[in-house]
Amino acid sequence: MKIGIVCYPTFGGSGVVATELGKALSMHGHQVHFVAYKQPARMDVFNNNLFYHEVNVSVYPLFDYPPYETSLTGHLVNIVKNEKLDVLHVHYAIPHASAAIFAKEILRSQGIHIPVVTTLHGTDVTLVGKAPAFEPVVSYSINKSDAVTTVSEDLRRSTYEHFHVKDKEIQVIPNFIDFEKFSKQKKEHFKKLIAPNDEFLITHTSNFRKVKRVDNVVNIFKLINDKLPSKLLLIGDGPERGNIENLCKELGIYESVIFPGKQDAVDEILSVSDLFLLPSENESFGLAALEAMACEVPVVSSNAGGIPEMNLEGFSGYLCPVGDVAGMAVRSIEILSDPEKHDTFKKNALVQAHKFDLKIILPLYEEMYNSLCTPSRTNV
Repeated sequence: MKIGIVCYPTFGGSGVVATELGKALSMHGHQVHFVAYKQPARMDVFNNNLFYHEVNVSVYPLFDYPPYETSLTGHLVNIVKNEKLDVLHVHYAIPHASAAIFAKEILRSQGIHIPVVTTLHGTDVTLVGKAPAFEPVVSYSINKSDAVTTVSEDLRRSTYEHFHVKDKEIQVIPNFIDFEKFSKQKKEHFKKLIAPNDEFLITHTSNFRKVKRVDNVVNIFKLINDKLPSKLLLIGDGPERGNIENLCKELGIYESVIFPGKQDAVDEILSVSDLFLLPSENESFGLAALEAMACEVPVVSSNAGGIPEMNLEGFSGYLCPVGDVAGMAVRSIEILSDPEKHDTFKKNALVQAHKFDLKIILPLYEEMYNSLCTPSRTNV
């Protein structure tokens, strides 16, 4: 099967999931064509079945903002025709879904049928998509898609609640983990470099946006560090990083906090971590926490969005209300200060992560593609 995947090429959750899905599909013998404004960050393998098409946007003095959606639409029309794609899978509603639907209509007028699968990932529904200017476009794109998926039951409910979705069945296909990439590795020497005095290593990964509440991470860590010798690893980068660095200085913990920036080998860092913090205000799923669990790291998180579907209370970690810094600190100290409980949570985290194994999730997408593809691409 020839599959076109449209995604953001960044380290964000939707881009990571889309890229890892495409790589896995290519390894299963499908021909996968990525379409984005630059090469996806995790498109880091060479495979004869893997292709990348860059969307170039022409700049004219007339345009204050280059018309990316129009350029994307035109590229999709050409790629579908030239590569004879069987299906388009777009990740993130804005602007990918609307561009794909527009391309689909153009192709239909030329006698070519291309099914469109739209996967909603979170902020495209919960934050951006609800804006008055975007809602009609997102609703139309969802209704006109041949299939729609969300990454959690919570996001599915939010989509029905906030958009005018008419008789459209939305299927939940959760995010996944590739255990060939994410698994606990023996990196004791690495941990010794970071924590020479056997301090606990607390980790958080995000794009440092306000919704991630990285300030909560720092305040939780301060309470943990007051009780237990520890270090905090803040992986990633983004608009709040400067504020977070200043907060660490104000709290007198800057020397105990490490800012490694964006990292490709996140699994190596997670392999030496003792606890993962995810106090987000909103998460459709919580892929970063799942990656931690795959590396046998317990998670203390908020109970926002789809996180409770992935991090099980009292099993793989603990859930607290959004903003409950004191509660998350208490739960963190409870896990770390009891070696037997810590070991149990580590084992349970791995057990829970295996429910989202790529080998389980990938066939769900393949089944969906097969159900949409007609014997003839000109069957309009």
